[in-house]
Amino acid sequence: MSEKLFALDIGTRSVVGIILEEKDDHFHVADILVKEHKERAMVDGQIHNVLYVAELINEIKAQLENKHGPLTKVSVAAAGRALKTEQASITVNIKNRPIFTEEDISRLELQAVQQAQQQLLQQKEDAKSSHYYCVGYSVLFYRLDGEEIGSLLDQQGDEATIEVIATFLPRVVVESLLAALKRADLEMEALTLEPIAAINVLIPSTMRRLNVALVDIGAGTSDIAITDKGTIVAYGMVPTAGDEITEALSDHYLLDFPVAEMAKRQMQTEENIAIKDILGFDEFYPREEVLQAILPAIENLAQAIGKEVLNLNNNQPPKAVMLVGGGSLTPNLTEELGKVLSLPANRVAVRGIDAIQNLTKEASIPVTPELVTPIGIAIAAKKSPIQYMSVTVNNGVVRLFELKEMTVADAFLAANIRAKQLYGKPGHGLSLTVNGHDIFIPGGHGQPARILVNGVEASTKTPIKNGDVIELVEGKDGDTAVATVRDIVDGASVMSVSIQDTMYMVEPIVYRNNEPVSLDTPLMDRDILVIETVETVEEVFKSTNNSEYLQKLGAFFVHIDGKPTMLPEFSARLFINGKPSKLHYPLQDGDEITFKQTTLPTAQHVANALNTILEDKIIVTFQNERVELVKIATEVIVNGAVVQPNASILNGVTIQFKTKDSGKWIYQDVFRFSNWQLPVAFKGHFNILRNGETSSFDAEIFGGDILEIQLIENTVMN
Repeated sequence: MSEKLFALDIGTRSVVGIILEEKDDHFHVADILVKEHKERAMVDGQIHNVLYVAELINEIKAQLENKHGPLTKVSVAAAGRALKTEQASITVNIKNRPIFTEEDISRLELQAVQQAQQQLLQQKEDAKSSHYYCVGYSVLFYRLDGEEIGSLLDQQGDEATIEVIATFLPRVVVESLLAALKRADLEMEALTLEPIAAINVLIPSTMRRLNVALVDIGAGTSDIAITDKGTIVAYGMVPTAGDEITEALSDHYLLDFPVAEMAKRQMQTEENIAIKDILGFDEFYPREEVLQAILPAIENLAQAIGKEVLNLNNNQPPKAVMLVGGGSLTPNLTEELGKVLSLPANRVAVRGIDAIQNLTKEASIPVTPELVTPIGIAIAAKKSPIQYMSVTVNNGVVRLFELKEMTVADAFLAANIRAKQLYGKPGHGLSLTVNGHDIFIPGGHGQPARILVNGVEASTKTPIKNGDVIELVEGKDGDTAVATVRDIVDGASVMSVSIQDTMYMVEPIVYRNNEPVSLDTPLMDRDILVIETVETVEEVFKSTNNSEYLQKLGAFFVHIDGKPTMLPEFSARLFINGKPSKLHYPLQDGDEITFKQTTLPTAQHVANALNTILEDKIIVTFQNERVELVKIATEVIVNGAVVQPNASILNGVTIQFKTKDSGKWIYQDVFRFSNWQLPVAFKGHFNILRNGETSSFDAEIFGGDILEIQLIENTVMN
């Protein structure tokens, strides 16, 4: 015995009634009846005039009852164009928090869906979240620190972002359907969505792991559904469909709209199209010529559909596209849509009822893609009816519209549980100003709330069924932020160094609210800190109370003629880890500072460094003896007093060099430095020789000369 199924497809322009017989998982289309609305009782898939729609349903019901007997239950679908789609993103600070888990990602997705719901509500006055069912959402992308990433699982960073596209069904659409059916004395046997109905019959569940787009192109709108990974992941609608093509024909050839509609349908079967314009002229036009006239409108339709498919599918073309509905018969549409989606021609196809498995029909019923959705509604009512389910969330009863496998997240959406309730509140943080820059130390992260389904630990992804009891146990709030000065000081600025084999701990100099404090001082909210880091050798000497070393290590200089003159050879030498260094060199942890202090220079040392001769000295040989002749060439005056060449010179003194005797050495000077004298009893004359040659006492002599006085005694004459 076959079972009789009655289904209604309540569209914007017409209502389709269908009688389907089912036996042993085989379906037979026994009858189809189409009636157009007398006036605009439907707008965008929602019943605006329940009485008119109920009247039309009654007419269809009465005619079908005459042939098939009493009808008391009916399956219906909410139009895809009634669905509302919103895109939303949520960004959260994840700095210093544990790595992301599956549950963290799920809760963040829920928060993004609720954000989409709020955006939808903001467009409506006096709207409540309970006015919408979430029928599905898809993650468009995850971002970590501003960069797109495949998954947030096990990731760490500063900031995480999730963007979703979520689809909602207004509750009023369902309620108005129920009201219209009640007036027609019909009980709703099952409810589905038109895109789901078409997908159920064209794309079996075994095929839904494939990424496929189904587009139902009607007169006024094109409804889109996307499958992937075993389920329907997204829905959408574009307000562009078959009427745009009809209007293009009407505008180009001056046709009444119904005439243009007939001409459009002729293009499916005729090579020459008969057209009668509003002026009464009849003419035949080649199909190709008519096609060229409406090609821009076809391209616009393909662009609109393709753009929305990409938007719903994370900006990636699906593996294939199936077209149903009367508008799918538009010439060249499959080719143009393939271009938009960069798909080969055999991946975009129109599907009629002949593509539905295990389906037969009466011979009088045409094979057309327009009937896919009505037949799908009837079959979906039998195979996968969508019903209401009731669950309890924190002692409150929530009714859900079971469009898919329902999860705890769906129950939370329906119960208006905010995603923020799924976590304990973060602890109070500390706002600080450090060297003129504002920084924030966050409090501890709140612990996640526990979710129990029928007393068993669960997650937001846990599937639920009718009658389940869901409990949300609030999470623990995070701890208030606690920090000391040391916590915000760069660890590299605290170091130990050795100065002449003595170890010192070097720390930054810190002022909190203008008062000097130690690194272990606790911080309070709104503290103002000034941190002066100790980096160079000079700064380390000062911070370790070794400033006397700065004087010792200062450059050695003297004032000559009122100008400071640097004498680096007499300066102390500084070393870091045994290598020559300077006071402005930076230090690192563990460095060893040593220096070598030189003895004070003498006046002679300073004169030598300045190439100044203090003594004029020569050595000669006189009377076969070595004789050194010395005279003061320059006198040294230190701070106004004459000093000897061997006197020590202090750093920074004033020195004058006063020239004394700069004359030449002459022969007779040798007698001042020699003990030689003429014999007392000598009588005679002598010869003055210089280097063996005759000279004189006033002759100039030089170092190395051999001087000699030859004595010649007088000869006594007898």
